[in-house]
Amino acid sequence: MTRDTLKSATVLTCAALVWGMGFVAQRYGMNHVGPFFFAGTRMLFAALTMLLVIAITGSVAKRRPAEGDALRDKGIFKEFLAVPVLLKGGVVCGLVLSIAQGLQQVGMVFTTASKAGFLTTLYIVVVPIIGIFLKKHTHWNTWVSVLIAASGLYFLSITSTFTISPGDLVLLISAVMWAAHIIVTGHYVASLDRQGVFRLVTVQFLTCSAFSFILSPFIDRMFDPAPLTADVFVQVLPALLYSGCVSASVGFTLQAIGQRRISPSAAGIILSIEAVFGAVFGALILGERLSSRELLGCVFMFAAVVLSQIPVKEKKRSK
Repeated sequence: MTRDTLKSATVLTCAALVWGMGFVAQRYGMNHVGPFFFAGTRMLFAALTMLLVIAITGSVAKRRPAEGDALRDKGIFKEFLAVPVLLKGGVVCGLVLSIAQGLQQVGMVFTTASKAGFLTTLYIVVVPIIGIFLKKHTHWNTWVSVLIAASGLYFLSITSTFTISPGDLVLLISAVMWAAHIIVTGHYVASLDRQGVFRLVTVQFLTCSAFSFILSPFIDRMFDPAPLTADVFVQVLPALLYSGCVSASVGFTLQAIGQRRISPSAAGIILSIEAVFGAVFGALILGERLSSRELLGCVFMFAAVVLSQIPVKEKKRSK
């Protein structure tokens, strides 16, 4: 494992850790407001947080002298438009993210939380399959890791009879969209420096927030949330702030930074251990107990992550 790969794996693990901690806040918030209003507000807070980070770390990223002269004194917002990949990539990633989390929230209404976690995280299987169509080479250890991780997710999440319902099919489509998000994120961040990543994820959050707010009046009524009053908003505000300013802004930014030097398939396997962290923090914060079956699932997940990072020598093709 190279030094860059180790750094990327560590950053992606931290992203999974942050997302796992965020499950508690998301579960609480969804009990008070509709899923798309929650997502829209959460992503708006995430975008505002990233704008603050950009302002603190410097309004102009370090660039070559020629680029610096062209961008000098343009201001923080014009700079987003000065680099096309930031705007295009942010909008594309934001739209895919909106669809992925929207389908996830809709599917969760019609199935159990444990099954929803399992089906959603099946993006670890979908990512290398999509890679085949994109002519991306996937090593044998990645495929084995995917199977081990999927088995671990099953032990961790599914504790009752496994049946397929309409909600499960929605979640499977959601898994495809989460896989697409991992792939498009990896594509757009590959050529960016850290400041560029900050700007791209900010556009992503703003796009996702706007799309969620547009859909909220039409879809949230299906979930019969409590009427949005000042008291309800104040009650859910801590969950919104944490899931937006920490879980979303920190988690998705770490994902984008980590994916610059690692393959989408390996990234998907590492990010999937958010399910493990979610179970652990559910036990620590909510008092949920981990059974021996769930602990076995955690062991499988960590084994898959380790195996996926083992270097594989390329076979030389005969001429």
